[in-house]
Amino acid sequence: MAKVAFIGLGNMGGPMAVNLVKAGHQVAAFDLSANALAQVKAEGAAVASSAADAVAGADFVISMLPAAKHVLSLYLGEQGIATHIDKKALVIDCSTIDADSARKLGAALAEQDLAFIDAPVSGGVGGAKAGTLTFIVGGSDADFERAKTVLGNMGKNLFHAGAVGAGQVAKICNNMLLSILMVGTSEALQMGIDNGLDPKVLSEIMLKSSGRNWTLELYNPCPDVLPNVPSSNGYQGGFMVDLMVKDLGLALEASLQSGSSTPLGALARSLYVAHQRAGNGKLDFSSIFTAFEKVKN
Repeated sequence: MAKVAFIGLGNMGGPMAVNLVKAGHQVAAFDLSANALAQVKAEGAAVASSAADAVAGADFVISMLPAAKHVLSLYLGEQGIATHIDKKALVIDCSTIDADSARKLGAALAEQDLAFIDAPVSGGVGGAKAGTLTFIVGGSDADFERAKTVLGNMGKNLFHAGAVGAGQVAKICNNMLLSILMVGTSEALQMGIDNGLDPKVLSEIMLKSSGRNWTLELYNPCPDVLPNVPSSNGYQGGFMVDLMVKDLGLALEASLQSGSSTPLGALARSLYVAHQRAGNGKLDFSSIFTAFEKVKN
């Protein structure tokens, strides 16, 4: 088993770190939230007093942070931890950030003889807890093979997308499609409700028809259609609207850089930005369903 430093214990990072503990790895965790640290400590992780202390002697350094600025600051900032990481370690950033920032980080770490892969995830909080995440990796073949030691304990699908940064490109393509599917599923269900249909029955019909998709089957946005999903819990937990807006912004930036045509992605971003501005930023992204409800007189 390996010695793992895990930095960033949010809705996704916390369960991921716990799964490493359950797999028998020696995990040293750090987060700015005392509550998050207490939760992983209760599951058997060691709690570090700082990120620098967490990485001391680690075989793998895993980070799961909100945005590129946090990732770059963690490793390369004035109090960055890059100089504290053992040369034998593999750095794995599981955050969803822009590909250029991932490449910048990879190049800077390489100058210090540190190996790095970007490995953003898909599968949501449910997948993080169940250990069934999909990891989309950018890096060398050798580093991808080496990372399987820990990634396989947190996920069931491991993909090597290409060189450093490729994982981020694939992830934002996926999340752009996810947002489009969630918007389409939400408006279809709401139209059915407006016309007197039971959303559970309509969902079953569409699941056996050509409209079947992941959001409808496993993350239904209509309350009380599926148990144990955010829509049936007041849209709490899960993947926040704020984060979806961030990811759609990354997708827009990537499309502009490559000259790609993404009209549906741009529309989905506009809808999510409006939903965010209406005060829903901290709710799960499936709450876009409520944006299509009829106004009650």
